[in-house]
Amino acid sequence: MEWQRSAFDWNQARAFLVTAEEGSLSAAARALGLTQPTLSRQVAGLEEALGVTLFERTSRALLLTQAGTELLEHFRGMGDAANRISLTATGQSEAVTGKVVIAATNGMATYFLPRVLKDLRTRAPDLQIEIIASNETSDLRRREADIAIRHKRPQDENLFAKRLRDTAGQLYASKQYLDEVGRPSNAADLAKMHFVGFDAPEQRLPLMASRGIELTTANFNFLTSSVTLSVALIRQGLGIGILPVDIGEAYPELENPFLDFEQIEIETWLVAHRELRTNPGIRLVFDLIANGL
Repeated sequence: MEWQRSAFDWNQARAFLVTAEEGSLSAAARALGLTQPTLSRQVAGLEEALGVTLFERTSRALLLTQAGTELLEHFRGMGDAANRISLTATGQSEAVTGKVVIAATNGMATYFLPRVLKDLRTRAPDLQIEIIASNETSDLRRREADIAIRHKRPQDENLFAKRLRDTAGQLYASKQYLDEVGRPSNAADLAKMHFVGFDAPEQRLPLMASRGIELTTANFNFLTSSVTLSVALIRQGLGIGILPVDIGEAYPELENPFLDFEQIEIETWLVAHRELRTNPGIRLVFDLIANGL
């Protein structure tokens, strides 16, 4: 097949087809939910791409040219095929049953997954989803989970991984806490303040030192590996913590106490066993998460 010869836009083809079927640009625009100028541009774009004139434009109506008449049947076939694809995809989604287990950190599970799962409920209402909200890495090869959301690329060649949108970690503290203890003006001031959220702070001290913040374990009065609990502790004014910016910015009572702090890059990977190629439930969930996060 000569692929380069079929490089026109399907949206333009649909605009021509509906215009021909409806008999006018205004009626076609209403049918497609578009403005008339937008639809007119799409039809003109198709004419330019194909190098033919499809309509004769008169003051009272649009008339198909000979080329338009000859091409109309082919575009009707395309429209029928598009409808069959849509119906087949919908039918497959509705037919998907069984159980899919998703492993994610409690932060991802709480703040990001629900909006994707809402769409999934509509697409595959009979599919059962179990969520393992834990910072422990689930073993996909031992089927502890079917899909995992991780912040590090897996090295196992038997796993399929797709990199999602990266985010960043930033310092956050409650305005109440900063009003009480004062806002730091430099790294030395920041190093005198309380921090929360590092379950093993001695492992994170070099990371903070690389950004000019010299902390000790004495700075950490409250320790947890849970992002959701860290958010609660920070909102209560118990100290400063590092949160993904998507989460921290969601709470107006929090602010960045030190704007000179270099953000921490956070990778996000969607991981599944190679079986996702043949399991329709896993494939559907994987694709929805990939598109939704």
